[in-house]
Amino acid sequence: MSIRLGDIAPDFSAETTEGTIQFHTWLGPSWGVLFSHPADFTPVCTTELGAVAKLRAEFDKRNVKVVALSADPLDAHVKWIGDINETQKTEVNFPLIADPEFKVANLYDMIHPQVSDKFTVRSVFVIGPDKKVKLTITYPASTGRNFDEILRVIDSLQLTAGYSVATPANWKHGEDVIITAAVKDEDIPGKFPKGHTRVKPYLRTTPQPNL
Repeated sequence: MSIRLGDIAPDFSAETTEGTIQFHTWLGPSWGVLFSHPADFTPVCTTELGAVAKLRAEFDKRNVKVVALSADPLDAHVKWIGDINETQKTEVNFPLIADPEFKVANLYDMIHPQVSDKFTVRSVFVIGPDKKVKLTITYPASTGRNFDEILRVIDSLQLTAGYSVATPANWKHGEDVIITAAVKDEDIPGKFPKGHTRVKPYLRTTPQPNL
């Protein structure tokens, strides 16, 4: 069963390198990022876990909890974390789910049947405090994930959840945003007191409203 945007993220209980978690309870009122790996001791994923560890403060600033998943058992995870800390010059500071029976992988449709029935694809799920899936991305095994981009998307998701705006192509935090079509012209001054620019009747921009 594929997971679509807006679906409730499946809940689960799992063993992790930081103890047993009940996913929805562990998330609490936070946003969440769940990202999967084909296996422990793989080169691209080693760099990815190191990159996420170095960005922990950025995730914390956005009220985002991060959890990774690999289909290997817990003792392998612990040994792999030692390699990650050594080679990436960091300390892994978030839980890594052990999923040797592929329970979570199947729950989130992470299995790549064209490779094998036990190959976990490299997926990313961004989940809101309402436990709904806000973003899904799946990468090929050869391409490392861009976690700066995932932070950028979270900035957009959190902004657009609170204001009647959308973010344009290549938008970054601090740049102008687009006023949604649902906002009537006459209502713009009240909703967006920083002013706006009318580029076209359907394209109206305003400074980022939460700054």
